[in-house]
Amino acid sequence: MNTEKSIDVLNNLIEINDERLDGYETASKVTYESDLISLFFEFQEKSQKHKEELIVEIKKLGGKPIKKTKKASRLYKFWNDFKTALVDKDREDILSLCEYDDDRTFRSYRAILKDNFDFLNQELHAKLKAQQHAIKLDHDRVKNLRDSLLNHESK
Repeated sequence: MNTEKSIDVLNNLIEINDERLDGYETASKVTYESDLISLFFEFQEKSQKHKEELIVEIKKLGGKPIKKTKKASRLYKFWNDFKTALVDKDREDILSLCEYDDDRTFRSYRAILKDNFDFLNQELHAKLKAQQHAIKLDHDRVKNLRDSLLNHESK
């Protein structure tokens, strides 16, 4: 296991969870629906927990967790702010954007796990797979909410 590469992978995942936190914080600000606000808060808490787990693992490896927003994250934040301005606070639009963002997060986890398998020990790989699975479950919840809206509208 390449410790330096493992730390880089974990820091990349911290950044991804920071982006997810920002996304759900933004989503909770553009809706007034209490069920969505609660759901988005739950997802923020989950990403915060993932981030904290990643920080612990980096420290175990003797590394330093990232603290600054990288250029890519700033671009992502700008994009989120831009999307927020465009969304007219419609439930379907908000859920669609959240589903898209969680799909992107899930795919990022999948790519990172696949491309860095050799740099992660078995325990770390299992922890990251569990985080990925939790994100997939959240994605599916959002998708089901959105789909139920679409099904209701088509009737």
